[in-house]
Amino acid sequence: MRREGKDALPMKAARRAALRLLASSALVPALAAPAFAQSTPIVLTADRIIILAALIGSVSFAVISAIALIRARAKAESENVALRLEVANLRTASDRAESLVNADDQRLVIWEARGVAPVVAGDLPREAAAPADRGGFLAFGRWLVGASAADLDAGIGRLREKGEPFLLALATQAGTFVEALGRTVGGRAVVRFRDLTGDRLDLAALQSAHQHLFAESTALKAALDAVPVPVWVRARDGRLTWVNLAYSAAVEAPDRDAAISSGAELLDTPSREAIASIHTRDARFQRRLSVVSAGNRLLYDVTDVRSEGGTAGLAVDATQIEAVQATMQRLVDFHTRTLDQLATAVAVFGPDRRLRSFNAAYRALFGLDSAFLESMPDEGAILDRLRATRKLPEQADFRGWKNDLLAAYRSLESTEQLWHLPEGQTLRVIANPHPQGGMTWIYENVTERLGLESRYNSLIRVQGETLDHLREGVAVFGSDGRVRLHNPAFGEIWGLDLARLPHLAHVRDIASRCTALHGPSEAWERLVACIAGVDETRAPVVGRVERQDGRTIDYATVPLPDGQTMVTFVDITDSVRVERALVERNDALEAADRLKNEFIQHVSYELRSPLTNIIGFTQLIADEGIGPLNAKQREYVGYVMTSSSALLALINDILDLATIDAGIMALALAEVDVTKAVEASIEGLRDRLVESRISLETDIPADIGGIVADEKRLRQILYNLLANAVTFSPAGGRIGVSARRIGKTVVLEVEDEGVGIPDDFLGLVFDRFESRPGGAIRGGAGLGLAIVKSFVELHGGSVAIRSEPGKGTLVRVTLPVRPEPPDPMGMAAE
Repeated sequence: MRREGKDALPMKAARRAALRLLASSALVPALAAPAFAQSTPIVLTADRIIILAALIGSVSFAVISAIALIRARAKAESENVALRLEVANLRTASDRAESLVNADDQRLVIWEARGVAPVVAGDLPREAAAPADRGGFLAFGRWLVGASAADLDAGIGRLREKGEPFLLALATQAGTFVEALGRTVGGRAVVRFRDLTGDRLDLAALQSAHQHLFAESTALKAALDAVPVPVWVRARDGRLTWVNLAYSAAVEAPDRDAAISSGAELLDTPSREAIASIHTRDARFQRRLSVVSAGNRLLYDVTDVRSEGGTAGLAVDATQIEAVQATMQRLVDFHTRTLDQLATAVAVFGPDRRLRSFNAAYRALFGLDSAFLESMPDEGAILDRLRATRKLPEQADFRGWKNDLLAAYRSLESTEQLWHLPEGQTLRVIANPHPQGGMTWIYENVTERLGLESRYNSLIRVQGETLDHLREGVAVFGSDGRVRLHNPAFGEIWGLDLARLPHLAHVRDIASRCTALHGPSEAWERLVACIAGVDETRAPVVGRVERQDGRTIDYATVPLPDGQTMVTFVDITDSVRVERALVERNDALEAADRLKNEFIQHVSYELRSPLTNIIGFTQLIADEGIGPLNAKQREYVGYVMTSSSALLALINDILDLATIDAGIMALALAEVDVTKAVEASIEGLRDRLVESRISLETDIPADIGGIVADEKRLRQILYNLLANAVTFSPAGGRIGVSARRIGKTVVLEVEDEGVGIPDDFLGLVFDRFESRPGGAIRGGAGLGLAIVKSFVELHGGSVAIRSEPGKGTLVRVTLPVRPEPPDPMGMAAE
């Protein structure tokens, strides 16, 4: 039947074409018939033959073309029918495939070629939480989580470019899972999306959880690698399974794997055993341990946590924290000791109004028990106890006063008040609130300060009255050169009208006024430079001004501690006049004294030569070499020799003093035995001691040794001291001589029990020609002690005397063991 129907269509078309051709062929005679009818003869000319031939050819061509067309159309109709049948079959197959796709709860996305929109077929169940519309579904990032959407986009890219298949479990934003299977089919990229259920869903959930945990673990390990804190993870048997980079550096391992494989331990065995012991009863270990890290012994805060799979721990370097804590503790102790040294009482209360700390002054001020204070009592309890011991101001309404006092805890500003205690003390109380709560109370005992202020004000008034009544002019200038204080005498001395001086007048203005009244003076220039200059030393300036009016003014500057300068002016005109008269008289007296000395020296030189002759001839006569002497002659000769020897000693002393005054006295320094020098001096006075029945006692250590001195002059010093003691000692008296070494000096002392020296004469005993008789004892020439002082000072020593009338005299000579003789010219100048 199909074949018949298929062939019948071309046959009908052929018949229609043949009929049209016959109709056109019959038209030719019909057109030609009128021509024959009109003209009987038909003449076939060449033109007509050509037209007829062309007409016949056209008709033939039309017939042939019609036949060909009929056949072509028949063929085309046959092919169209076949194609319609094939399309219908394909449509049926497509509907069948689509129904199969929809029946399996899946959705296919097919990419034909680039630039062509993909085909989306099928639907996912509602539980998959995937968009139903095509556009929303293809926007994977809107309904998938970020990581799944990124993985899907990457898989689709590789599938379309390289044909790489993939199978992914994708997590949706609703918390469900979708499987995506991508592969190529017939050159097309096809991705099938299916909702996961059952074991596959569980597997996808596990894979997602694994990926999440792996990502977290990777991020955590990366973070732990970045921190400078050693971190480790151990298995249940104690083996290291993972360490961070800081751990590897601490155990000096080249890398992480080397540290794990070698089992390099950061903690020593006792520390690991202590951790294991703690883990038997507690899952957490936390303690500060001493650890050797990178070759250095440090302190680490070690924390180790036990879990089902093993343990994990970390070690935080606490060396600096320990040092800071030790420093902080020392600082706190120092502050505590400092507060204890303060005289001001300090008490610190916390936000709960309980005592946190206090110093010794607080405990002593209020007489509180240490045990009570260390129990951290409430401030209210402290106030109640202070009230009971009368250590608080008397208040009519104590409760209200107490509430007002404690209201300082709610204030942000410091408050201050004065407490007048019943016992007479006055306290300055400062409440300083802490920003984070609490209060610091400062109790300053100002009783003495208030008394000092009162006395100071009284003193200032007294000083003001004193300055106003002084005859000396006083002016005080500030560091800026302006006058701060002056008394009336200042204006009187300089003839200034102080009432007309401007307030805080500058020293330059005052100087100009004074020079205008009394003429120019360098003194005021020096004063201006001292007061208003830039001299950092601020040295005092002292001077004298002789004014044109004949007055003489002494001035002096005194730098004050606060940067001010006090200037004093004294009118010494009368004193200067008296001084000049005294100077002239003193010059006259000195000239007379020099004349006396020169006369005595000259006479001594003139007397020495004849006296020497007298002594020589007297000794010659006394030897009886020229003849015998009777008793009377021998007595007279003895008197002459004694008087001549005394006169020669006196002349020699005068010449020695003259030599010292001339500066030509030279010491023959040598090692001198002190004991022998004393014995030699005593031997020269042995006859006088026996004659006067005077006992001589010596106190000289055997090991005193010697000193460097001029032996002749040392003996002369001792001889003069002993002779002076013998002269002023009564018959039967006692003289003591002692010597001792003290450091680098030798001290010689001669003590007698004579008449002593009056106090008014004691300061003159070392002067020349100063002699005073003692009772029945006639005084000498007054040169013995003067010679002693001059020779002692030539040796670089000193001489002192102590005497009491009626009890005796003690002369002490101190000589250096190794003297440095002074310049004789210098002594002469003195």
